[in-house]
Amino acid sequence: MKDSAVEILLVEDNPCDAELTLHSLKSSHLTNHIEVVRDGAEALDFIFCTGSYAHRSIDNGPRVILLDLKLPKVDGLEVLQKIKSDPRTRVIPVVVLTSSREERDIVESYQLGVNSYIVKPVDFEQFTEAVRQLGLYWRLLNQPPVS
Repeated sequence: MKDSAVEILLVEDNPCDAELTLHSLKSSHLTNHIEVVRDGAEALDFIFCTGSYAHRSIDNGPRVILLDLKLPKVDGLEVLQKIKSDPRTRVIPVVVLTSSREERDIVESYQLGVNSYIVKPVDFEQFTEAVRQLGLYWRLLNQPPVS
């Protein structure tokens, strides 16, 4: 059985932020298949096709990963480091979408190879618009490498 293509992998442990992100992306008609995982360990299982995602093919990875940093089990920086250090996954664009404004998080994210770092706006409308613009850029404007 062939996997359906995952366009966006959302790694978010906060149910409210996950729901807002999904609502914004879907209401803008920017993607057909979004997968949501709730912690860093599940994200790594999904990306590297292990554990409960062992049935997936690593060749059918997401087109973009939206990654929170403050995650249970495995933190977002470790997830980012593993993605960007593996030749099979390093070209997947990763966008940190987090509430952390800490300089060390920003610097370390870029040192690890993040493609973009976005601080979640607190206001509902600003958050919705930020996610819509994010989806528009990564799904429609960015040119990924041809596999």
